[in-house]
Amino acid sequence: MDHRLIDILVCPLCKGPLRLERDAAELVCPRDRLAFPIRDGIPVMLEEEARRLAD
Repeated sequence: MDHRLIDILVCPLCKGPLRLERDAAELVCPRDRLAFPIRDGIPVMLEEEARRLAD
């Protein structure tokens, strides 16, 4: 993914910054403890598609 795109994307719930996890192909919101998948190079920013992170 392009770093410029990552810089402007925010969590759809809290509007906080996201962190790219390349190995897992996910964008992680540390505040909401959600991981949004990246499929075919496109981030899926839907709450229903996000994975909850363990504590």
